[in-house]
Amino acid sequence: MKDLSGLFLLLFFLASCQTSQDSPISISIDESLQGDLQDGRLLLIFSTNHEAEPRFGISDNVGTNQVFGMDFENYQAGQPLVFDMESFGYPIESIADIPAGEYTVQAFIQKYETFSRADGHTVKLPMDQGEGRQWARAPKNIYSTPQKISWENGKSLSLTIDQIIPAVTEPEDTQYIKHIKIKSEKLSEFWGRDMYLGAHVLLPEGFEENPNQYYPLMIYHGHFPSDFGGFRTSPPDPDLGEDDYSARFGIYGYEKMQQQEAYDFYQQWISPDFKRFIVIEIQHANPYYDDSYAVNSANLGPYGDAITYELIPYIEQQFRGIGEGWARFLYGGSTGGWEALAVQVFYPDEYNGCFAACPDPIDFRAYTSINLYEDKNAYYKEGHFRKTPRPGHRNYLGHVNAMVKDMNHRELALGGEKSRSGDQFDIWQAVYSPVGEDGYPKPIWDKYTGEIDSEVAAYWRENFDLRYIMERDWATLGPKLEGKIRIYCGDMDNYYLNNAVYLTEEFLEKTENPFYAGEVAYGDRAEHCWNGDPNLPNYITRLRYNTMYLDKIANRLRQTAPPSFNQNNWTLTKN
Repeated sequence: MKDLSGLFLLLFFLASCQTSQDSPISISIDESLQGDLQDGRLLLIFSTNHEAEPRFGISDNVGTNQVFGMDFENYQAGQPLVFDMESFGYPIESIADIPAGEYTVQAFIQKYETFSRADGHTVKLPMDQGEGRQWARAPKNIYSTPQKISWENGKSLSLTIDQIIPAVTEPEDTQYIKHIKIKSEKLSEFWGRDMYLGAHVLLPEGFEENPNQYYPLMIYHGHFPSDFGGFRTSPPDPDLGEDDYSARFGIYGYEKMQQQEAYDFYQQWISPDFKRFIVIEIQHANPYYDDSYAVNSANLGPYGDAITYELIPYIEQQFRGIGEGWARFLYGGSTGGWEALAVQVFYPDEYNGCFAACPDPIDFRAYTSINLYEDKNAYYKEGHFRKTPRPGHRNYLGHVNAMVKDMNHRELALGGEKSRSGDQFDIWQAVYSPVGEDGYPKPIWDKYTGEIDSEVAAYWRENFDLRYIMERDWATLGPKLEGKIRIYCGDMDNYYLNNAVYLTEEFLEKTENPFYAGEVAYGDRAEHCWNGDPNLPNYITRLRYNTMYLDKIANRLRQTAPPSFNQNNWTLTKN
């Protein structure tokens, strides 16, 4: 199995010709769940954990569940789906290689919808249903009740999909937190259907009592937030124990710590000497991911323009934002870190500073552990007589627990070849790539073999390599970005994101006319997602994005705000 181009189409054709007698695996669908089912992706999941649902156990870790995936189109009501025994799997590629034994199995269908886009392409994609484009939790997706089986290769297996994921519950407004949702004309035109943007808005103390006061706006970029996080008006739950364990941070009692931090933020927020400003968290899930990356994209549409010129002005109008570029600031980590820097670079006059923590790759010469412009293969470093797999994830000691190939093959099993997995490498590809002839993102590399397409890499460089764009356009961008760029990253970032920061810092420190006059800092042995505090652990500072940059924002406002701006409480009075 060397080249999958065209192979999946052939396999799908062959599968569609099969009868239930040709394949030992048949998936029936309860009659009550067949109504709106047309196109989608069928997943078959194996687990050795007989307590948890298999759909929640697929990961990059060595303990991942096993998954196989196949696309189907034009489902005929009343007919079972015959599982294609040649379907690609992760981490074991072939279902014939699954060892005999006891497993809990589950069938899952991610539904696709049809989009007739303004660019003339018709595509079939899984639409966000208000959950943030998470396939295993997306309302309307359907699945089978987990079933424990004794597996042998070639043995028949029948599963019945009898469950549906219910609609999400929308959060309610409170005194301080408001929720908005608007139709985006720009995105609706691109996608050929109504498309929406949302936001959770944290209002300052005294907002209702001071109707003539207008406020700066802080945009906290990141993944899809179900509600405004890290803000709590009551003390931690006294009945909450401290025996919960956070494997990520290796500590107990983290839930209570989070509640305490959220309550402490509330106490700061209402204190009389605390600055007054608005914070927003944006909801911009889309058919490819829980987040649009807040830029204009050939495959996702004009999310950058929609957020900057539709959503943010609407929020400022509704909640008395000052509404000018000098009064808007950007911050976030990981995806949010990339967005903070990208939005500042692409809309330099509309924002007055970014704080980009542990950003996704901002220089594609270090696209995690890959140089897209020089390497030939994303999965292996190759020599004449051997090849070495490229690492994808490590801990602070440098111990590797996933390879780039593993991470991409997981996405390939979950979403196929058209960037539909809803995961990290697929969304980067969807955002950065040109549109392929089939209407889907043109692959940066062959998803199975890892062979890099140099023409696609060149497109990425010209349109989304942030370091390259800044360097290329510094004569015009530099004066608009002076003093606005601050980047933070742990020097042992789990995804090797610090390598792109090093390359970007090298450029920034050499800038002239003007010098960039910002900041780049690194956390010693700090993992993902270090955000700039050298004294406190990451598990605390990650909860303080809304307060940790205020002193630096204050300095920026002293330099750039008009005389009418109240530097003591950060308000602008309008009659």
